[in-house]
This record gives sequence, C-alpha cells and structure tokens, in this order.
Amino acid sequence: MSDPINSWYTASANRELSFPTLDANVEADVCIIGGGYTGLSSAIHLREKGYSVVLLEAERVGWGASGRNGGHCSVGQRNDQDELEASVGKDHARQLWGLGLEAVDTVCDLIQRHDIQCELKSGDLHVAAKPGEIDAMQRYVEKLNRDYDYQEVRYVDKTELQSMSSTRRYYGGCLDTRGRHLHPLNYALGLAAAAAKLGASIYEQSRAISYRQGEGVEVETGSGTVKAKYLVLGCNGYLEKLAPLAARRIMPINNYILATEPLPETTARALIRDDCAMSDSLFVINYWKLSADNRLLFGGGETYTKRFPKDMKTFVRKHMLATYPELDQVAIDYAWGGTLAVTVNRMPSFGRIGANIFYAQGYSGHGVPIATLAGKLISEAVAGTAERFDIMATVPTPIFPGGTLLRWPGLVLGMAWYAMLDRL
Repeated sequence: MSDPINSWYTASANRELSFPTLDANVEADVCIIGGGYTGLSSAIHLREKGYSVVLLEAERVGWGASGRNGGHCSVGQRNDQDELEASVGKDHARQLWGLGLEAVDTVCDLIQRHDIQCELKSGDLHVAAKPGEIDAMQRYVEKLNRDYDYQEVRYVDKTELQSMSSTRRYYGGCLDTRGRHLHPLNYALGLAAAAAKLGASIYEQSRAISYRQGEGVEVETGSGTVKAKYLVLGCNGYLEKLAPLAARRIMPINNYILATEPLPETTARALIRDDCAMSDSLFVINYWKLSADNRLLFGGGETYTKRFPKDMKTFVRKHMLATYPELDQVAIDYAWGGTLAVTVNRMPSFGRIGANIFYAQGYSGHGVPIATLAGKLISEAVAGTAERFDIMATVPTPIFPGGTLLRWPGLVLGMAWYAMLDRL
C-alpha cells in the first residue's frame, strides 16, 4: 500500500489488499461510499442480512482516519454520562451508555469472528492534566459504579499512577479494564477482507462524484455508476461537498501521531507498566500506547487547514516530551497525520437524507468503536428496524454557525481559546 505520510501502521500492515476500480454501471441493494470503519462495518452487517452491497472508496480501504488513528477503543460515548443526562435526559443517556458498551463488544466480536490479527489489547487509562479535575473524576467513577452498575472502571490516585507510568505530568486517573486498543489499519484491512469474503463488491480508486436521489439512488464515479435502493455515506472528514446537508454538522480537522524506535522492554514497561492505552484530559488531547514491538505511539497536536506541518516529527515530539521528558534521546522513526471530523458538541452525527440515505460521521476521536457500531445500526435501519439507529440520530448535533462556509474561522477561534485554557 502506498503511504505518502510515512505511517508506521502501513509499514507494519499484515496483509496487502487490492480491489478493482469501478469501470462499469452496476446495481445493488445498497451502495456505500467510504472504505473506513463505517462503510466496512455496514458492508459486513448488510451482507449478513442478505443485502447485495457495492462499496466505493476514493483511495484505498483504510486510507483515511480508520487507518491512521491512535487505535484506542474506549467504553461509552464521546461525552460523559453527566453531560448526556443533562442534554437528553436520564433514560436516553442510559440507552446511549448501553450502545457505548455494545460498540466495544462489536469490535471484539468482529475481530474474533473474522480472525482479524490487529494487536487487540485491554485497558484504557484516562489521566487528569489539572489538579482541579481530580474530585470530578472520582465522582464520575463513583457514578458509573453506582448508577450504571459499571464495575470495570476505578479511580487511580496520583501515587498509584506514578507506579503505573513514569510520567509525572498528571494528578490521577481512571482505569477502565473493559476498554481496548488495537492496530487500526490492520483492523480496517481485516474488516475489508471479511466484507469481501461475505460477498460485498469493493471498488478502490473510485471516488463518488455525485448522486441523484429518487425512489432509489444513482451514484456517479469517474468511470462508472451504481444504482441502488439505499445509500450509506461513510465519508466522515472526507465528505466535502458530496452531501451538504450532512456536511454542515461536521468540521474536518487534522491530528498527528509519531512512532518512536523500538524501546527496550524495561523502558516500555516504565512508560506504561500494564500495556494499556493512555490519554489525558486536555481539550486538545494527548493519547498514547505501545505497539507490539515496543514503540511508543504518541498522538498530539491539531491543525485546522488542509495543510499538514512540514516537520510532523518535531510537531508531535514536543507533546511527547512534555509527558515523557526522559525520551529526549529516543529516535522518532515515523510521524504522520490524518483528517477526522468533529461536531460542535463532540457527539457523533447520525441521520437520514430522505427515506433511503443514511449517514454516520463526526466521531470526534471516538471512531474505532462508534463507527463500527454505526455500520451495525445502519444495517438494522436499512432492514426496517430503525429504533436503535434513532437512539443515536436523535442526539442533538448542532449545525456549525455559518454552515460549511463560515465554520472554519469559528472553529479556529474556539480551539485557540481552549488551547489557551489547556496551557493555563
């Protein structure tokens, strides 16, 4: 697989997949646009229900955020249960919690059923960047234990945290043993192989240019068309102008990751004693984990235009050293960036355009589990049972002020404000 961004994930991909370019006019029950987790999970679940599927990918499967992200697979929704109870009510919030648990279980189930080798590991340790966050973090753990009967999460005080990781930047944390982490590109490639084996027709280098909607849909690419009863939009940060009604609810942003050289076992265990995934509470979040060959994979820093920094290694390294200054002499072998999509309130945007177009997007950094779940819920909705899809679709995801035209300057100003609060 070609890799213009020098990703360690591509360098360590465990399979090479190649699918043809669409050069004909074809028909299917469902056309899916996007070869990431949303589209691939949709394809698998739709094929398991007996629907014929054509999937169009503009580049290669797993080329976008699904093949470049941090690989964290956390429990719950992007917003915590306190926020959800306040915004949608306790009953709806409890339904969302259940779907958040199911999302992680769905990832694990797909990996097991389709024998996907993607370095699946357990443990998610979220740490507090400011001392004032400790009381709220403890109360939230107690709330999950008490109100949601969720016993897999516990509070970790500063002393214990310092035995679990050599970083001295943080003040405590919460450890969720049901959380998972994985190699995101190998997971995506495994999903693609599973979808193809089930009979989905996958086409790469087949960018959807436009679609027409009526009783069915007709999707046009540069060299072919797809006629289908239903359309699934799984484009996320790469939606652009294809579907303006959906695009106005998301904002593409770029995030960056580095991979160090392989570290000695003693160094790796000092950084993350129990080999869990770690992330912090800053608004512009830092997140990190260890690879199977003991590289530190560290994500940090964002930009808000289509241009990536010229020197991504230096761009991310400063964030890594703020957490682990002892790594100042460690070589950085890889650094890469990718585009994801965020929403105004950071909750994913699920919805319909008319009666036969479904979309899911705006995962805001929580895409491994929720995008996978999205494909499952979309398949149910296509089959006529939309109640669970609507649990997600009825969560408010406001339109960016000014729509797609003015969303960028507003986001930049907002992110600059929160970045300043992070520094304070």
